[in-house]
Amino acid sequence: MSLHAVLLLLVTALFPAKGFSAELVLRVKDGAVVPFKQMIDDVKNADIVFVGEVHNMYKHHRDQLAVIRAFHEADLPLAVGLEMFRADSQGTLDAWTGGGLSQDRFLAAYKDNWDLPLLLYRDIFLYVREHEIPLIGLNISDSVAAKVAQQGFAALSPAEKKALPPGISCSVDEKYMQFIRRAYADHSRSRTFLNFCEAQMVRDKSMAWHLIAYGKKNPNRTMVVLAGVGHAWKRGVPEQVALESKLTIRSILPYLPGQIDRQNVTIRDADYLLLP
Repeated sequence: MSLHAVLLLLVTALFPAKGFSAELVLRVKDGAVVPFKQMIDDVKNADIVFVGEVHNMYKHHRDQLAVIRAFHEADLPLAVGLEMFRADSQGTLDAWTGGGLSQDRFLAAYKDNWDLPLLLYRDIFLYVREHEIPLIGLNISDSVAAKVAQQGFAALSPAEKKALPPGISCSVDEKYMQFIRRAYADHSRSRTFLNFCEAQMVRDKSMAWHLIAYGKKNPNRTMVVLAGVGHAWKRGVPEQVALESKLTIRSILPYLPGQIDRQNVTIRDADYLLLP
């Protein structure tokens, strides 16, 4: 048995998928703590439901799977949108959920798209494959985002710009601007803040663009979007979707003390917080 297979078995034994989801959630609009199922009943009629994550926190992925499972068990036509895969990897995702791709080939494609261990997302990918739930790649290439971060949107070639939505600029509300400034402090290096902000918006607007396109082609299918907290926050990708479409949106974020908690969250940030 390969080392990778041994690790998969070990994680499955230590962290079985069932029984580890949040049981209670904070409803942001009135501060009430309600059962997980009540949240599902409230959000399941939205066109798009964002479920945020801190990428390396396994519990957040268990909660994301719990949302996906609850929607599937409610017999909702469903798709799962992924920050973790580029839109140009759609053929690979279709082959995986259609059962035509081996785990080794999927692992190679995953590594080409994302640099965190597959074990974090393993149960999600296996569940959607088992139930033939479509996976939709939403992101852009790291090379394009890096080029914008270093040189600005204007530095992109005509071909690169053609693959992106028009009108990208660093135009966000003050609270989201504060978030971007905090991120910039951790990643600034030689980049200017304007370029860094444009790179964030390239990802936000591109993911929104792909979501809107999918929604137009599949109007009766609910999309659960798995993305980092900064993108799943209502001021991130959800805001860009709302600016360009009439799709209904809900945002579910993890409870992060001192960052996203009862003291500082508002309905402009999220609809629900998954409690620890």
